[in-house]
Amino acid sequence: MNEGYFHDSEKPIVLSLCRELIRKNREQLTAADINRVHSIIKEGIRQNHYRRDKYGINPTIRNLNTAMLLTDNIGPDRNMIIAVLLYNLCRSEFIPEAQIRADFDDDIAKLIAGLTKVSMLYKRQAAVESDNFHKLLLTFAEDIRVIIIMIVDRLAIMRAINHHPDEKFVHDISNEAKYLYAPLAHRLGLYKIKSELEDLSFKYTNREVFTDIARKLNETKVARDKYIADFIAPVKAALEKEGLNFEIKGRTKSISSIWNKMKNQNADVKDIFDLFAIRIILDTPLEREKAECWNAYSIVTAMYTANTSRLKDWLTIPKSNGYESLHITVNGPGNKWVEVQIRTRRMDEIAERGLAAHWKYKGIKSEGGLDEWMNNVRDMLESGNGPAELMKNASMHIYDKEVFVFTPKGDLYKLPAGATLLDFAFHIHSKVGSSCIGGKVDGKNQKITYKLKSGDTIEVLTSSTQTPKLDWLNIVVTSKAKNKIKQSINELKAKYADLGKELLQRRFKNKKIDVDEAMLMKVIKKAGYKNVTDFYYDIHKETLNPAAIIDSYIALENKETEATQHETAENFILQPTKDDATTGDTLMIGENIKGINYKLSKCCNPIFGDSIVGFISSEGAIKIHRADCPNAIHLLDKYPYRRINAQWSGKMGSQYAVTLRILGHDDIGIVTNVSSVINKEKDTSLRSISIDSHDGLFQGFLVIGIGDTKSLDNLIAKIKNIKGVKDVQRTN
Repeated sequence: MNEGYFHDSEKPIVLSLCRELIRKNREQLTAADINRVHSIIKEGIRQNHYRRDKYGINPTIRNLNTAMLLTDNIGPDRNMIIAVLLYNLCRSEFIPEAQIRADFDDDIAKLIAGLTKVSMLYKRQAAVESDNFHKLLLTFAEDIRVIIIMIVDRLAIMRAINHHPDEKFVHDISNEAKYLYAPLAHRLGLYKIKSELEDLSFKYTNREVFTDIARKLNETKVARDKYIADFIAPVKAALEKEGLNFEIKGRTKSISSIWNKMKNQNADVKDIFDLFAIRIILDTPLEREKAECWNAYSIVTAMYTANTSRLKDWLTIPKSNGYESLHITVNGPGNKWVEVQIRTRRMDEIAERGLAAHWKYKGIKSEGGLDEWMNNVRDMLESGNGPAELMKNASMHIYDKEVFVFTPKGDLYKLPAGATLLDFAFHIHSKVGSSCIGGKVDGKNQKITYKLKSGDTIEVLTSSTQTPKLDWLNIVVTSKAKNKIKQSINELKAKYADLGKELLQRRFKNKKIDVDEAMLMKVIKKAGYKNVTDFYYDIHKETLNPAAIIDSYIALENKETEATQHETAENFILQPTKDDATTGDTLMIGENIKGINYKLSKCCNPIFGDSIVGFISSEGAIKIHRADCPNAIHLLDKYPYRRINAQWSGKMGSQYAVTLRILGHDDIGIVTNVSSVINKEKDTSLRSISIDSHDGLFQGFLVIGIGDTKSLDNLIAKIKNIKGVKDVQRTN
């Protein structure tokens, strides 16, 4: 044997542990088992395979201590003990899995494989505080006994590292005990182990405070135990006299629990209200639970004065997690405060076992499955009939609907089963997902379609030229990724739509056509588009010909012009004017003169109050334009001899069509507010409305009927004052 492996002080410890372990497990371990395990360990030590870890901890002593703790706290089977003793030698590849199967059996090989698999997690440096880490641990451990061994092994390590010189190592191990192993122990019903893990973690991370509390408790232990017994005795007698069936327990709370209360109450040990905890558990039918709890309450408070401000009634209104109990703080002998918890057996089970017990009593199925599964395991542990054999058959596939993967830095993420590398990229960040071209899984290149497996380490590869594709929606399974892909595609679509709009506007400008937005919207709808973004996007993609759109626009404009009835000039007269450069007449609007055909031009829709000019068309009708109309300026420059001076002679008493372009924030109710303002205006009507929204903004075109420019200016001012409206412009 490698003599340098054991320190002189360790040899008697090893011999003592071996004897004690064999003595306590004579019914579990055969002589052949003991001899074979001893032979393998001895040879492993001789060949330097069973060596100390980098922190100087002797694995033989650690494993023997773990086996002893399992024996004392769990009642393990033969296979658990052998797996604990041989695990390190298998991990160092001294003894192969095939030999374990040959020398022992498949179940031991399975346990060792599970312990090896779980040990890989620590190489990832994942944050053990994360609930995801707990879940990943459970998916890696395919046998519940692996989890139990790990919890007990952690207690063995925690007991061994008191005053260890490496403070960081001690701190890290203590944090793992607090955030991972203690909660797991609690959920498995290993309450004694859970409390010791919490106390040792507190001791190693805050030794000065721990020592101070421990000293104060030790100084008064005998007196405190006597006090609890004296407190319970009369209560027990009174409850028995009342004919109640019950169990009563008393204890001093753990040091870590006391410290938490000291912090919460900002008090010293002697001032903690519930340093002493008494629990009365009543065995009573469901229909009499509350009555008997309050009966016990009256018995206790008749005996000891209660602090009514400290009464916590979770009988009348249970906690959201199903917790039911009466908590009272009473002034016991010697003016010491004692917390008394009164509950029934059913309530106590819910308090100790969480929502799974609550679901059982309510007849509701557990949605997540973990608490229900954990409580089944707890029942196995607490059962006196072969818990080890029952645990062997306990299924660990409770997270088969989720996968847990790492980043190269060790961060842990949870995604649904079936999630792909692309899902993971979007889970990290939308920009990472949008530019993802693939990735490396445990160092191997994989496509974006790769389906994740628990334990994978994922490195996402990106490219600045990559953009989301529509077919990506068939690759991802998470709603987050789907939403981000749709959002990215819509953003790109909007960007390209803007380019398509600019292209169409240039084509209209080249043909010297001043676009009527309301007319263009009719063309867009006639082409089968429900929104302008798709319309302009197709122009950018060149699936829609701008020339064809312009032809459709001109055709529609001509059709509407021809359909306009020629009105008689009942309200026009021609009067001489010195400024007339052509005919010498000015067309006045407002008198009853017949025989003159005129039209209000569609390109600029003049209304009463606008500066206007007339133009004699080739058909002989007079078209009335606004003086600043680009079409009128162009025509009069080309055909100055067709000009007719015109002006308004009086209010016509009728409505004129005007198109308004509105820009604003896409807030709820803004369209309603705009239409409400228009409808409230006298002699004003809303004839049509077209709205297009994108990225929180909207653009609308309103065709209104209005009497004159003064009314129009007043209406525009009111619309601009509506919350969310950024700008209002007349477009014709």
